[in-house]
Amino acid sequence: MQKGLTLSYDREGDILHIDKMSPYPEQESEEMGDDTIARLNPQTGEIENLEVLFFSTRLLRKDVLTLPVSAELRLVAV
Repeated sequence: MQKGLTLSYDREGDILHIDKMSPYPEQESEEMGDDTIARLNPQTGEIENLEVLFFSTRLLRKDVLTLPVSAELRLVAV
């Protein structure tokens, strides 16, 4: 059974977290540019989490947030 995405916001750090699963220590991190960090599965290289830094600043500037990833969105059973 596939799980949906979880979005959470860390006000203190001003970071938007987009998670397919909970982060874990073995994940590898890769800076994707534009203050975005991907957390990758160490075996497959699949993106499991994204962190968008300075998120509220982006909203105040009214910039469009474009992430350099592709996604296939579909409903999952709840």
